[in-house]
Amino acid sequence: MKLKTVLGVTVAATLALPVAAQERGGTLNFARYDGSRLIDPIYADRNPDIWMVGSLFDTLLRGSADGNSVDPGLAESYTVSEDGKTVTLTLRDGVQFADGSRLSGEDVVFSLDRARNPDLSPWAGLLGSINSVSADGNAITITLNDPDPTILSMLATFNTAIVSKAAFDAAVGETDQDKSAAIFAVTAAGVGSGPFYLCGFEQGASMDFCANENYWRIGADGEPLPYLDSVHFEIVPDDATRILRLQAGEVDAAEFIPFSRVAELESDPNINMQLYPSTRIIYSPINTRESRADGSPNPLADARVRQALNYGTNKDALIGVVLHGAGQPMSSPLMAKATQYAADLSPLYSYDLEKAKSLIAEAGVEPGTQVTLTTLAGSADDATIFAALQQMWGELGIELVVEQVDGATRGAKNRSGEFDIHTYGWVNDVNDPSQVVGWLGYTPTAKAVGTGWENAEFNKLFEEAANEMDPEARKAKFARMQELYADASPLLFMYETPFAVAVGKSVEGYVQTPLGNNIFDEATVSR
Repeated sequence: MKLKTVLGVTVAATLALPVAAQERGGTLNFARYDGSRLIDPIYADRNPDIWMVGSLFDTLLRGSADGNSVDPGLAESYTVSEDGKTVTLTLRDGVQFADGSRLSGEDVVFSLDRARNPDLSPWAGLLGSINSVSADGNAITITLNDPDPTILSMLATFNTAIVSKAAFDAAVGETDQDKSAAIFAVTAAGVGSGPFYLCGFEQGASMDFCANENYWRIGADGEPLPYLDSVHFEIVPDDATRILRLQAGEVDAAEFIPFSRVAELESDPNINMQLYPSTRIIYSPINTRESRADGSPNPLADARVRQALNYGTNKDALIGVVLHGAGQPMSSPLMAKATQYAADLSPLYSYDLEKAKSLIAEAGVEPGTQVTLTTLAGSADDATIFAALQQMWGELGIELVVEQVDGATRGAKNRSGEFDIHTYGWVNDVNDPSQVVGWLGYTPTAKAVGTGWENAEFNKLFEEAANEMDPEARKAKFARMQELYADASPLLFMYETPFAVAVGKSVEGYVQTPLGNNIFDEATVSR
């Protein structure tokens, strides 16, 4: 049994023991809401791309089932030095890429250097602490400029997946981007060591994954995973059509089921309606600047007004009308429950109309004060949220008006500060709180998700946490950040939503992780 050591603590890695015969073979037909464009670990920047990477590539470490730690991956063991500035990993013997070529330390160095190159990857900042990566046989050494408590999580993140150096060197093209595009256009085994390889692709229409016969992980029957022969993806943007095709048996699974249809599918004897825990939170940034973009005084600059809007919002009612009950109010102001170090501050601004009215009066807000909610044009959920908030906040003397824009315009307004409140959402890309907390609260990252809120203590705690190697001390810093953020209320804290996926009764073993990754490694389909 292999061992792993972290800061002097040795833990045994659990190995699956062979059991009874396991059903194998077949193709799982999966209806997606959107297609992938380019599934390359360092270039994937859209959820439809990111969530597929893990099926084609492996990382040195793997996220644990509970999401709070990491397990061995391509590296069978790992050690972090006492000063937190060196990570040493040992690669498994005999791991192969999908084409049968051997995965080596040279591939690891190539992949991590590529992933941390800011001229190539939009995710390079996640590996900003790395000074160098080297290999000596199966021994990988990563030296850091400073102690980095997130480094193990990053080595289990999609952008650090290991790719074949030989495949890239041999690919046609002058630049890394050219070579990457050429590799994926071929749709052949070779570049990754994941449970599948990309064996078919038609932009905007379909995609096929074929089983990697050289995959290193072992199934319940003592044979290599995956159990399936292949996964066939069809791109079906229309929600109703995805459901109809599942009900007709034309596909075996359909993702992003509208919450309005969940109860119906739960009652269908031929379908298993799955609500997977997620890190998806729905919130609304509030402009905290003293003046609006037009120079007029901003009533939302007063924290009491922002608190009042939170107390005056019935989150359970919103969950009822938008999610049809399939969700829960945010309990941490900065992250979903499934995120490491999430504090449970529930009830987080539970509905209290009298308290909301008192705060509005205390802040001196005149009845009829107009506030604009910027929403996405064409979004049924946003339209429902607006109608509900307009009614709820009317009780506070707030006249809520709507401004409907497209996604690009909403993003531009967020960056410029030309908004009062706007709808927004988030799903973690990495299994560490630093990403979401940096985005929502740390001013230098994105002006605290565009709100303009700034708190010196918060920023200092975030910077300290970036180098804090003691997990309990780091947790305490994030706990204090959550307290500060909750009190300041730069957001309207709304709710968390699960990932809604409907699968036919013939499917077992498919999982969607809290980060959104689609896991087909141990899925089976019975015809």
